[in-house]
Amino acid sequence: MNIFKLYRNKIIDIIKKASKESLIILPENLNSINVDLPPKNFNCDISSNVSMVLSKPNNKSPLEIAELLSTLIKKNDTYIDELIIEKPGFINIKLNNNFWNFFLKEVLSEKNYGSQINSNQKKYLIEFVSANPTGPLHVGHSRGAILGDVISNLLKFNNQKVTKEYYVNDYGNQILHFTKSVYLRAKEILNNEIFPIDNSDLYPGDYIKQIAKNIIEQNPSLKFEDFEKISENLTALSVAESLKMIKFNLNNLGIKHDNFASETEIIKSKEVEKVIKKLQNDKFVYTGKIKAPEGDDKSNWVEREQLLFKSTEFGDDKDRPLQKSDKSWTYFASDAAYHYNKLNRNYDVLINILGADHAGYIKRITSVVEALSGEKNKLICKVSQLVKLIKDGKPFKMSKRKGDYITVEDLIKEVGKDATRFIMLNRSNDAEIDFDFTNVKEKSKENPLYYVQYCYARISSVFRNINKNVSDNFNITKYDFNYTEDEIKILKKITEWPKCVENASNKLEPHRIPVYLYELSSEFHSYWNMGKDDETKRFIDKNNEIKNNKIVFLKIISNVIKSGMNILGVETPEKM
Repeated sequence: MNIFKLYRNKIIDIIKKASKESLIILPENLNSINVDLPPKNFNCDISSNVSMVLSKPNNKSPLEIAELLSTLIKKNDTYIDELIIEKPGFINIKLNNNFWNFFLKEVLSEKNYGSQINSNQKKYLIEFVSANPTGPLHVGHSRGAILGDVISNLLKFNNQKVTKEYYVNDYGNQILHFTKSVYLRAKEILNNEIFPIDNSDLYPGDYIKQIAKNIIEQNPSLKFEDFEKISENLTALSVAESLKMIKFNLNNLGIKHDNFASETEIIKSKEVEKVIKKLQNDKFVYTGKIKAPEGDDKSNWVEREQLLFKSTEFGDDKDRPLQKSDKSWTYFASDAAYHYNKLNRNYDVLINILGADHAGYIKRITSVVEALSGEKNKLICKVSQLVKLIKDGKPFKMSKRKGDYITVEDLIKEVGKDATRFIMLNRSNDAEIDFDFTNVKEKSKENPLYYVQYCYARISSVFRNINKNVSDNFNITKYDFNYTEDEIKILKKITEWPKCVENASNKLEPHRIPVYLYELSSEFHSYWNMGKDDETKRFIDKNNEIKNNKIVFLKIISNVIKSGMNILGVETPEKM
């Protein structure tokens, strides 16, 4: 049940009826009419802008329209306790106790309160992480991984079909350097040869030694005498070992992809040639020259004829090359082929979760997807910003090549999966995060995860005391409830849950979920603490009994907390 949609529909029905009776003139479009939360200083539950929308077509002030509508609205609704008009014409509604009875019964009868179960079902393909398979995932990767996973959970919660995909960049120079690193570590293990740690192209981390060791043990016939002879085979084996580590990292974060797509396979299957032909046929490719980038040193820049994609026709700042000077395909060309592959799998929406270092890549890839699909918003890109690690009050820097970076596994061992997921989601994806190891471990209000989990644990403790389980369902059809203003304040927060889910899902902004859960938990903890001084606010009285309205009150809060934490992929312990 979404009370904002409920009352928006009620108001629209009323004004349509009034229009038929020639009381008002409707605008051509009613989409701008909304029902929302009022400002916090207003003593009401919901507020509508309908009077401002109707003002112009009726040639009357919003206040005049509001006076007319307020009579019609209150006349047709027995749940309204008070209706207040505020300048410039907002209609503010305070709901009575009968409404809260109705609300509670409706909510507890729903399987997934907050879910947009009636929304049109679409097929989504979400590509996320897609880190080069050159080693275990580091902390920076974890934020994008969690973002993609929770967006997937959100869409599934709203009855959408979702496929989660990892694009394995197993082609190019970085893979060559990675394979070479494994080869040299293998020679170190077998022949005691010294690994060239000063070579900046190589990967010196200890994990490379483990990969080399695994390959040696599993492939005893493989001879590490000539790199060129075993390069192709060793690359496949090295990438496979690296992917095992990556999948292990993801699994410990609670993440499992449906598909792993390979860049090498894309290239080997001539997918690049196919997409180039498609773009050529559609007149989006030409042979031309690219000017030197503005502000760069142009002394070494050589203009040459290149195969170019007309990305400027789709809003990009310049056309993009598809081939290198040696006639091999650019990364952009293979990426275009991969996205053409995605399109051919008939998804309604493509979503890419990108790292901060790929923000500048968005326009060119959205351009080529638009060219290939004919749809402007077929591909949506979300950027996962940087994570700043704070340890002992100081920034902790990472370097993958140097091998001194913190892996996902290190982070999980330090603070746990739940803390990692919750804190990484606690801010908008386009804002940097300071991940402080000390704060994350605190058992206080300053640790948002602890505060939310503690809310659920407190509720669970009440149910244990009355020999009930917080997860059990029970029949409330015969109950009548009478709640105080403090309790209704929390119930009003519960009404916001569907709106929170809707906004988080539609805007692909999952940080709204932990923020909401923290706010709800704060409201609950404040009420709980009132019970220390006011017996009427205690859930269990001196006779160790609890009223039915209190049980329902706690049940609905626990349901929302549980639902939100499930979306986040975070546990809700019953004891803490």
